[in-house]
Amino acid sequence: MAYGSYVLQHDLSFSVNRGDIFIIMGGSGSGKSTLMRHLIGLKAPARGAVFYGSMNFWESEPRERDQMMRRCGVMYQSGALWSSLTLAENVALSLEFYTSLKPVEVREIASLKLALVGLAGFEDYYPAEISGGMKKRAGIARAMALDPELLFFDEPSSGLDPISARLLDDLILELRDSLGTTVVVITHELASIFAIGNNSVFIDAAQQTMIATGDPNRLLKDCANPTVRNFLTRGEAKAESKPAEVSAPCFLAG
Repeated sequence: MAYGSYVLQHDLSFSVNRGDIFIIMGGSGSGKSTLMRHLIGLKAPARGAVFYGSMNFWESEPRERDQMMRRCGVMYQSGALWSSLTLAENVALSLEFYTSLKPVEVREIASLKLALVGLAGFEDYYPAEISGGMKKRAGIARAMALDPELLFFDEPSSGLDPISARLLDDLILELRDSLGTTVVVITHELASIFAIGNNSVFIDAAQQTMIATGDPNRLLKDCANPTVRNFLTRGEAKAESKPAEVSAPCFLAG
């Protein structure tokens, strides 16, 4: 991952398995959001490949890339709702653009998606008329509009109070369990990381590469790398391993 001659991250290699809630974590400025941009087709990597199954995304034809992206839904950190559209109209936009459904059918699906995230009855509200947590949920409803196999969330709990953040975590788990959706989440919220994540990658700004991967709860228990432990314990951990051991990356299988 690079901007011109400046290399942001190098030698990243990890797999997101079907049904994972996969966490991309690391300190500020490490390149988490940039990594997501590479994964969802907004920025090509300076070197390397992104595979969806057996298909190399960036070496595929534009039409094939478009088809792959239709399998994905994205919720951006700010929600990125169109302020001039109601919640139902925001959700309906991709349905109107990518399907041949009739307007009444589009409305029904938009209402269903909003109901799935706890926003039944708010179809005709505008983004300015709802709370921050409701905007996050509306953003998820829009990301789900085309029934994607993969959902990408950029800091879904950012700016939310603890109760709203917990409800959002519960919603993400429910989407995975009830719909079989694979979810990739960028977050630095430890409560969310441990509550919903079953796989992860940790990218480090100082070393400009990944230094851990695996279940976050196992990393907390078994990883001796001080950077990872300090992140996962809010700096309270005191690593007692030898220097050669604590600086080693933690790549946990399973």
